[in-house]
Amino acid sequence: MVDPKETINIENVVASTGIGQELDLQSVAMDLEGADYDPEQFPGLVYRTQDPKSAALIFRSGKIVCTGAKSTDDVHQSLRIVFDKLRELQIQVDDDPEIVVQNIVTSADLGRNLNLNAIAIGLGLENIEYEPEQFPGLVYRLDEPDVVALLFGSGKLVITGGKKPDDAKEAVDKIVSRLEELGLLD
Repeated sequence: MVDPKETINIENVVASTGIGQELDLQSVAMDLEGADYDPEQFPGLVYRTQDPKSAALIFRSGKIVCTGAKSTDDVHQSLRIVFDKLRELQIQVDDDPEIVVQNIVTSADLGRNLNLNAIAIGLGLENIEYEPEQFPGLVYRLDEPDVVALLFGSGKLVITGGKKPDDAKEAVDKIVSRLEELGLLD
């Protein structure tokens, strides 16, 4: 039996930062090759990096949200590229702007099918939402770490809301031990 923690895979890291000044996005969009800016569709400018792959959402306020990265290192590397591109456009950017990870989305596999009805009853209604006619997964809110896990009948999990990669490992441990306590992992 494979340890479910070995199956954890980071799907997306979302982080935010800022350059501390307002931007003329129309002007930046014209000068920044590859930038997408359509204020009718979305209020920010979208700049994609290829290596590592991510999208930086740059707002008029100077706030920047990086999404789509597969690791916290990739977030930092992608944002360094964005900061350098802005500096090339003569936009003042601090040497080392603070980058805050907002959300890490991970997937994992418990390696066996789950009886979500039994789990819903076993875990108690205060921490879960399960309405199979609305959504096929069971939503399980953990306090420690402060994440939300989506459990599927296939045994697959999606964990969202983590702030550091270890949050997913801790969540998988808690879920496995709780389901074993309840006799729901055979």
